[in-house]
Amino acid sequence: MAQNGTIENGMSQNEAPPLPQPVKVQEIKYTKIFINNEWHTSVKAKKFSTFNPATGVKICEVEEADKADVDKAVEAAKAAGKRGSPWRRMDVSSRGRLLHKLADLLERDRSLLATIESMDTGKPFLQSFFVDLDGCIKTLRYYAGWADKIHGKTMPVDDNFMCLTKHEPIGVCGAIIPWNFPLLMFMWKIAPALCCGNTVVIKPAEQTPLTALYVGALVKEAGFPPGVVNILPGFGPTAGAAIASHMGIDKVAFTGSTEVGQLIKEAAAKSNLKRVTLELGGKNPCIVFADADLQLAVEEVQKGAFFNQGQCCTAASRVFVEEPIYDEFVRLSVESTKKIVIGDPMDPRTSHGAQIDQQQFEKILELVESGKREGAKLECGGSAVKEKGLFIQPTVFSEVQDHMRIAKEEIFGPVLCIMKFKSVEEVIDRANGTQYGLTAAVFTRSVSRALTMSDALEAGTVWVNCYNALHAQAPFGGYKMSGNGRELGEYALAEYSEVKAVTIKLTEQQ
Repeated sequence: MAQNGTIENGMSQNEAPPLPQPVKVQEIKYTKIFINNEWHTSVKAKKFSTFNPATGVKICEVEEADKADVDKAVEAAKAAGKRGSPWRRMDVSSRGRLLHKLADLLERDRSLLATIESMDTGKPFLQSFFVDLDGCIKTLRYYAGWADKIHGKTMPVDDNFMCLTKHEPIGVCGAIIPWNFPLLMFMWKIAPALCCGNTVVIKPAEQTPLTALYVGALVKEAGFPPGVVNILPGFGPTAGAAIASHMGIDKVAFTGSTEVGQLIKEAAAKSNLKRVTLELGGKNPCIVFADADLQLAVEEVQKGAFFNQGQCCTAASRVFVEEPIYDEFVRLSVESTKKIVIGDPMDPRTSHGAQIDQQQFEKILELVESGKREGAKLECGGSAVKEKGLFIQPTVFSEVQDHMRIAKEEIFGPVLCIMKFKSVEEVIDRANGTQYGLTAAVFTRSVSRALTMSDALEAGTVWVNCYNALHAQAPFGGYKMSGNGRELGEYALAEYSEVKAVTIKLTEQQ
């Protein structure tokens, strides 16, 4: 650095680095089924189309996997995980190095992957780059570090015995991932599974298969043995159902709606009682007390409500604001919402992209209309952006009551519902008065109140003075009908391991 405070390459010490740029994609290279580190056409020779939600333009056609393709993938995964195979013989530190190598390749191709993710989902490119890809890379590196640290215990037992435990892979793990964070959810599933030595058969959502397939090529380039990771694009009622009910799959992990989660759990129980982890829906309460930093609360609630066009299971869709600050909170929220920039996801100025598809688009608008009919006050937004693709204006409702559909149903769209409360006990009862229990948030300057609320709220995650603060090191999952089991952190390792007890009779030497 030069003495005048500038960096020697000419950039000012305080000058921000240039923003990453989308890559111009001429064609999508990977559109087939990935089994045994090879690309295959589907057994039935069927394909389906994937579209850019921001433009309505077809991106490409993708091979459509069905039950027969799932059978082939499971066979490959079983062979790859068999005792004596290269994957099972691999020492655990080498397994960690492979996960690090995959993370390196994601770093290398980060701009391209973020571009494809935004084309397929309609989300802003900069969010794909800085949020989704960042989370993918950190998740892989976190579990790469765990690979050689998974171990059992020894324990004293009665009589003349010694007992020890071993943590072993479950076997073939099926995974069914959603369309809202396709690549990030892919990594949330495969990173702990591979860390523990399992093999994987994974189905990306039919709306967003492209980044998952691209990662198939990176899995092969990283050096994972054939059959360890198998990727089958296809539809839920066919490929997804085949994974959930397959006798050769030992565990299934699913992220998506509560309704589909119930079907998966039922199919798993009726087949081979395979293990199931489910990360499902939410109707998440966000509670703002009168002593909160009001500007911070407004900013964080905005992120919680509108990030990823509101298409988050963690969305801050029920915001309870204490009566003395209610009117000011509504005013500031409307003011902030009107500043959100809707537009081309590849434009760096855009902060709000398109909804995923026509079905979701229509569902959101129908729920907005129900809010108007049932007496909520529409403060801003509330309609589609006419001249664009599947874009909906960020919407704020005030005077929302607990009985209204927008206060009870998961909207999965850019709709903020602001409700008023008077007492702590009242807001606890109302916040917990739902079938869901995924996340919750509390805004207050009182440590005592924050701890009291964290204890009282029925949710797998409680954020205090923040929102959507997710980390690879911290477990994530829900209470009640928001799911079973936990992803991320050390807790996820238990979801991908079998614990074996070995008891040894000790004989005394004469």
